[in-house]
Amino acid sequence: MTALLHTEQLAVTYGGVCALGGVDLDVVEGTLVGLIGPNGAGKTTFIDALTGFAPATGRVTFRGREVTDLGPQHRARLGLARTWQAVELFDDLSVRENLQVAAERQSVRALLSDLLRPRRSRAGEGVDPALAAVGVAHLADRHPGELSHGERKLVGVARALAASPSLVCLDEPAAGLDTAESRQLGARLRGIVEAGTTILLVDHDMGLVLDVCDRVVVLDEGTLIADGTPGEIQRSPEVVQAYLGVGGSPS
Repeated sequence: MTALLHTEQLAVTYGGVCALGGVDLDVVEGTLVGLIGPNGAGKTTFIDALTGFAPATGRVTFRGREVTDLGPQHRARLGLARTWQAVELFDDLSVRENLQVAAERQSVRALLSDLLRPRRSRAGEGVDPALAAVGVAHLADRHPGELSHGERKLVGVARALAASPSLVCLDEPAAGLDTAESRQLGARLRGIVEAGTTILLVDHDMGLVLDVCDRVVVLDEGTLIADGTPGEIQRSPEVVQAYLGVGGSPS
């Protein structure tokens, strides 16, 4: 099958320190791929590099087009979205308005229209589906300051989905969620994939990753050390040594 996303020798170096060392990865459309590894393994750096937020060498191909030389905003317009570990929301806007801002494609024409007609309605056909997809539709009229940390994380996921991307990279969406909430999130992530959005999931909740992902890849010290089904990853000696712990039980 043709990969929706393909990286070839994607590498990031900061001041002579190799943060990511030449990673080759394919993400097939319609799948939920987990990306795991110990702290400092390069997981967020990988997302930064493929979405254009970190200077990198190598190649990134998305939807059959090389995007290596494109900036983050251009990659996003092509349908490559992401979330952040630290969810920065506009506190003076409602949850719905935060998603509307994310969903609207900014252009010179749109900015001029805002200047001439500041009360123009903002389009955002993907806003309500995004809110429903992660189970926060009931929070649409709340402001971020009224939300718990877990709810803010879910709103961050919804915001990434609001522009109807082809692929969304989720950076630790389960952080701050309890076991029941994490289980519910897993079911919703499967629903998002089944609805047509491919997901690359980074998270330390091993129960979540191993339960919901079709495939799991493992980074250690910036290098890809394993790639397989959740069952294969649990049985991998390299992964057991680097991350999972003795016996392959999720930590």
